[in-house]
Amino acid sequence: MTEKSSEKLVVQETETGVSASVGRRARLRDFQSQLMERMQAAKAGSHVRANQLGVLIGKQRYLIDLREAGEIVTSGNLTKVPLTKPWYLGLSNVRGSLTSVIDYSLFEGNEATFLDASCRVLAFSNSLSFNSGLLVSKVLGLRNADEMDLIDEMASSDEPQIGARKPWVLNRFIDADGHIWSQLSLSLLVQDQEFLHIGL
Repeated sequence: MTEKSSEKLVVQETETGVSASVGRRARLRDFQSQLMERMQAAKAGSHVRANQLGVLIGKQRYLIDLREAGEIVTSGNLTKVPLTKPWYLGLSNVRGSLTSVIDYSLFEGNEATFLDASCRVLAFSNSLSFNSGLLVSKVLGLRNADEMDLIDEMASSDEPQIGARKPWVLNRFIDADGHIWSQLSLSLLVQDQEFLHIGL
């Protein structure tokens, strides 16, 4: 292979890599745009339980009421705040508004959420009057709780429950694939004194 043809091959490979990367970003933008449109349409509907946002936080799956969910943005740069709890990750600029970012998995006493390119910040709805957001491992799209089976916590096991269920976890469901989903109420979460007390 001549030096000229070798250079041509390198240029072609580079161009292919760049176009693949641009294509992935475009598809991600399209997905986010379509998801936001569907969320807006679902918020306008009357079937609240049927229209919930599914997210993965750490290894746990959660359902969030669309009326309590705000924007979904990339995790971006977080500004650390000294002398705060480990689950308080810091401040992020969400559309010009300083928003505190919480690692909900760590707040619940589980492992810290691994921060990678698929992570997003789910901002709380303006209706909650609380500038905060949850770090989520992955946005799983809209979910219909009416198509899942409600888990009866009292009847599901004869063994004693490990700790009482938190008041902001309304229900738990199991889907057709056997995945367990916890219904998370952000409006109740922001009333919890431990959640409000971020300082050490």
